[in-house]
Amino acid sequence: MDIKQLRYFIAIVEERKISAAAKRLHISQPPLSQQLKSMEEELGSKLIERGGKYFEITEAGKTLYKYALQVTQLMNEAKVEVKEVGAGVSGTLEIGVNTLSVANLSETLQQLQKQYPKVTYKIQQNESSVLCQLIKDRAVEVAFIRLPLELDDFSVLHLYTEPFYFITSKKVKSINHGVSLDEIQNWPLFLPSTEGLGVHYLILESFSHLHLHPNIIGECSDITLLLDLVSAGFSASIVPETVLKQHKGYPIHVHRISDTKFSTPISLIWLKNHSLSRAAQNFIELFKKGISNQ
Repeated sequence: MDIKQLRYFIAIVEERKISAAAKRLHISQPPLSQQLKSMEEELGSKLIERGGKYFEITEAGKTLYKYALQVTQLMNEAKVEVKEVGAGVSGTLEIGVNTLSVANLSETLQQLQKQYPKVTYKIQQNESSVLCQLIKDRAVEVAFIRLPLELDDFSVLHLYTEPFYFITSKKVKSINHGVSLDEIQNWPLFLPSTEGLGVHYLILESFSHLHLHPNIIGECSDITLLLDLVSAGFSASIVPETVLKQHKGYPIHVHRISDTKFSTPISLIWLKNHSLSRAAQNFIELFKKGISNQ
């Protein structure tokens, strides 16, 4: 049996006459009678008692009618949901976010939610290189990453270039000017992230480029703990601007690093030559509009 036959059967049961069911379905009576006969032969059960002016449904027919209603209802719901997902009205948007977060993401999600309130979200946080692999594995559709990375397999939307800041406790004397990496290298430093990954790598690479040897006394991927250590005067640190925007209120001095090359591009990426969900396309368009309005 197929969905069309089930709809035919529902009409026959509810109208109780072939002529009335045929009129409701906008078909002639003979093919409808043949469809009913075919269903009975396929199931090996009589579905309708044909005595008197109106049909009477058998026990077997009542069972089929119950399931026919469920199946057709599910089919209708599936059509509606598929259309909504295809239009980006509903569905789940899977987003990857770099470990040290992304500025303005919450504002963009709020805008998207206002336009498409049925869309739900799955957000995974990880290092940029891991996020690239998650996109290739189809675990997320779009991701915010920090460059530099090999991105030949991805479409890239550049969002902004983020500066780094040198931070110290308010227990120590503030520096009244921008600081250079040369001045910073002798301070005891606790670096964000962990060795070989993300921001940690970018910081060490910047020192290395200038042939400097920073006094690294530790590393910490927990930003809250890192800021606590700096606030207490245990160490200084170097963090991207996003950290300061996301974690306000700490008793720290913030100093712009004067070395002009000490910054990192932030980009939104997705897989090339891959069909994105409508929800992901709407998400990307919002960021494109944000860039064009800057």
